[in-house]
Amino acid sequence: MKVALVGFAVEGRAAFEYWSRLGANITVCDQDFRKKVPDGAGRQLGENYLKNLDHFDVVWRTAGINPQIILDANPDIADKITTTMNEFLRVCPTKHVIGVTGTKGKGTTSTLIAKMLEAAGEEVFLGGNIGVSPFDFLPKLTENSWVVLELSSFQLVDLKRSPAIAVCLMVVPEHLNWHADMDEYILAKAQLFEHQTASDTAIYYAKSDDSRKVASYSSGLKIPYFAEPGAHVENDTIIIAGERVCDTDELKLLGEHNWQNACAALTAVWQITQNSEAIRSALTAFSGLPHRLEFVREVDGIKYYDDSFGTGPETAIVAIEAFEQPKVVILGGSDKGVRFDQLAKTIAGQNVRQVILIGETAPKIEAALRQAGVSAITSGGTTMPEMVAAAKSAAQPGDVVLLSPACASFDLFQNYKDRANQFERAVQAL
Repeated sequence: MKVALVGFAVEGRAAFEYWSRLGANITVCDQDFRKKVPDGAGRQLGENYLKNLDHFDVVWRTAGINPQIILDANPDIADKITTTMNEFLRVCPTKHVIGVTGTKGKGTTSTLIAKMLEAAGEEVFLGGNIGVSPFDFLPKLTENSWVVLELSSFQLVDLKRSPAIAVCLMVVPEHLNWHADMDEYILAKAQLFEHQTASDTAIYYAKSDDSRKVASYSSGLKIPYFAEPGAHVENDTIIIAGERVCDTDELKLLGEHNWQNACAALTAVWQITQNSEAIRSALTAFSGLPHRLEFVREVDGIKYYDDSFGTGPETAIVAIEAFEQPKVVILGGSDKGVRFDQLAKTIAGQNVRQVILIGETAPKIEAALRQAGVSAITSGGTTMPEMVAAAKSAAQPGDVVLLSPACASFDLFQNYKDRANQFERAVQAL
């Protein structure tokens, strides 16, 4: 069997190990002509990396490469293209698979689901877009294992199988520099539900029309959350099926958006177990994932928070709304083709003392802010120490300095983790 690995980074290395175990003849195809290729693999590197892929039996694509790019160069190989998720779902020995998608909150919700199931005594494996390839734990799975997969639109756009339980969180415009338009983005998300059967379960955010639309592609039982009959909040208490699970002030996760994530996770787990004590213990113990509203340090009465994972306007909105204190917000980065009008209106109506603008989207965000009547705007420079210094200069004791950029990071930083790490180092150096 001849396998082409199109795109070779972290996900590609896991795919290489998987196909190697199957005895495949592997060729690495990557646009970077300097890419280091494992011993024993063929190479097709540089500008012709997509040439003659019809010569292979299987064409595996890394999630970041749009399948249409491959098809434009090789029009007749649609049936040969696969992904880690397609192959994993094809060979997975357990039917106990939960898939989570949405624009933001996927990592938090997926992790909460895994922790609740673990607390209830289940064997659980967590992977997908969260940074762990399911190929890595595939050999460990049994028919009784549970698998939780965080899934992006890049991973879902050509998905051919659906999990038994699928969850769709809030859906808002995102990655419109990758997808042709919002309709394609929604259709990509919908593939998580498209192949479900009548015995499967589709869970969706009740207050999002687009989330409901995504879940409508399912043939299974549809359950909304943040509304009955799913988990919801009444009088600051999270409730499901009439049972009070915990109060919202018991959650260590900041912000009302995390109430939504908790309710989504609870609704999914409730389909498996009603062990409310185990569920409650997991919900109230989880303090969040790195770089999601993560407290870094307090200096001179000013608290610094890292929300570098917030790469869209909606995530910046919920981060800003999570704090009542006056805020200095660092915004900007590389452009993903989204608008900042609603973010600007939120800033105008919130207690934001100053906006520090960075990156290539700075002019676009500034225009939206000024249109909304916001004039407290400062340039943050081009290095993280400059950005943090500008924020410190604008802040007063009792304020929050919030890095929640609302943009991708690739203009000034390697990725959101690099941006976060540089922010934390700069804050620690104050």
